[in-house]
Amino acid sequence: MNTSLNAARRRADLDHLSSSPVDLLVVGGGVTGAGVALDAAARGLSVCLVEAHDLAFGTSRWSSKLVHGGLRYLAQGEVGLAYESAVERGILMTRTAPHLVRALPQLVPLHGRAHDPVVLAGLRAGDALRRLARTPSRVLPGPRRVSAVEAVALAPGLRRADLRGGLLGFDGQVVDDARLVVALARTAAGFGARIITRARAASLTGRGAHVVDALTGESLDIRARAVVNAAGVWAGELVPGVRLRPSRGSHLVLSAAAVGVSSTALTVPVPGARNRFALVLPQRDGRVYVGLTDEPVEGPVPDVPTVPESDVEFLLGVASSVLERALTRADVLGAFAGLRPLLDTGAGPSADLSRRHAVLTEGGVTTVVGGKLTTYRRMAADAVDATGLTTARSRTAALPLVGAGPPTGPADLAARYGAEAAGVAAIGEVAWAVRHEGALTADDVLDRRTRIGLVPTDRAAAEPAVTAEVAAELAAQSPT
Repeated sequence: MNTSLNAARRRADLDHLSSSPVDLLVVGGGVTGAGVALDAAARGLSVCLVEAHDLAFGTSRWSSKLVHGGLRYLAQGEVGLAYESAVERGILMTRTAPHLVRALPQLVPLHGRAHDPVVLAGLRAGDALRRLARTPSRVLPGPRRVSAVEAVALAPGLRRADLRGGLLGFDGQVVDDARLVVALARTAAGFGARIITRARAASLTGRGAHVVDALTGESLDIRARAVVNAAGVWAGELVPGVRLRPSRGSHLVLSAAAVGVSSTALTVPVPGARNRFALVLPQRDGRVYVGLTDEPVEGPVPDVPTVPESDVEFLLGVASSVLERALTRADVLGAFAGLRPLLDTGAGPSADLSRRHAVLTEGGVTTVVGGKLTTYRRMAADAVDATGLTTARSRTAALPLVGAGPPTGPADLAARYGAEAAGVAAIGEVAWAVRHEGALTADDVLDRRTRIGLVPTDRAAAEPAVTAEVAAELAAQSPT
């Protein structure tokens, strides 16, 4: 079972596709597209995935890195969606990706006259969903109230004045969303799927696509019995009948020391808003992500969204409302934003649009849009079912991803690579990315196989050495 993705395999797969059709062509290399490729390949279908840029190039790498149980959807009355989220979270944490998803303690600070009975009731309802989804309490403990002393011990940066305590709950956190996508794509490759990055689908029909190889400029027609459009916010550009309303979710990158948090996240009520919270999310590398906005985006969809200063000011202000030290623009080390591919259902703010996914058939092409990182597996299964290619049932709920299993090697690498950590340690992360994870450029390594690129100064310092090593690795793979 060969799960390695690299330049040599890419060339061989392209040669094969020029003369041989596949059962299913998937367009889009984000979490949904990679999930579709894995689901179909695991059912025994021949599969090709094409991605215009790189794996996890779009929205999938710009998430809050949460695998959440749907508490927000429960508050909005979408009980089915909340339950689906809780089930999928449990599957990731206990079966398919326990090496990438782990429990994250989240503290709601209680300052002044906070509405803690309402918030606590919500946390308890979320825990009820956890029990219904059969996720063990040893994986996700139940919520509880904590004293002011314990709250400060959990998050030393909290403002002491009028702090009455806090409410502590637990949710899932993925160590790296881009790494989850790579694991999905590699697992699909192990089942025979052909994963082709830097290959743009210029046009689609229900029987294939005209694809341009961005590395050579050459083009080919890929023939397929069915096509799934999983291009995310770009889905409407490939199938014009699909109408989306993208929504921007911005995050800031700060130092954990500057914020005063370590391993416990903060859930911060947005002043003056009902059922809206900002998140202060600690990461393993000593960084903290502060998010999340929900703003409609008009006009052409950019390859890489930017974070406007209005979002920066908003997030700094909300986070500072519960901290001893007010955060300033100088504390911001980096910023990133993702565009949610929300289905346009009519009027109303983008924040009110449902996060439920939709599977549509337009022009003979099956398009899957909406949804969220947590429920990618369910989205993928529904999309494959909709193609009508097979009556076999989805197998992915019990299918461990690449790297699942007892961790090996150094602790830092084990936290990100799981059972493959020892192999990574033996040759280095850059070489591993090029030889086994499909990285073709230094950008792939800096911005998606690792997340060095989230902090521009770190990226600039690492880029020369990474560029040289990637070039050497690719040269070694080139045919003589």
